[in-house]
Amino acid sequence: MSKKIMLNSLYHIFRNDCPHCHKGKVFADKSFFFSMGFPKMNSHCSNCNYKFEKEPGYFFGAMFVSYGVAVLEGLLTYFCIRPFFDSNFDFWMFPIIAFVLLSLTFFNIRFSRMIWIYMFKNYSN
Repeated sequence: MSKKIMLNSLYHIFRNDCPHCHKGKVFADKSFFFSMGFPKMNSHCSNCNYKFEKEPGYFFGAMFVSYGVAVLEGLLTYFCIRPFFDSNFDFWMFPIIAFVLLSLTFFNIRFSRMIWIYMFKNYSN
């Protein structure tokens, strides 16, 4: 996949856009980043009628994407807070990392599902 297509896809992922037409929204929530609670997904795009969930259990794979995103967030948090502690693995780092990961849980659900949808989109159009 070329760099331009990848950047364009990331742009639309963060805007919550339909992978097919880029005009409809995948999630019904207004705010993609700061919504609390389990996200409400639209079943189809309001513009092109593209079906988001292809089959039952389609988003099972998004859990693996979410795990990878959470690991990345945990590592980034560790490297950001590491200079503030005397040792490499201080006990007080764990609650900070856990707080960050719990705070980003609802964002990760949306983000991982968007990545999953865009991974299986037809890029030949």
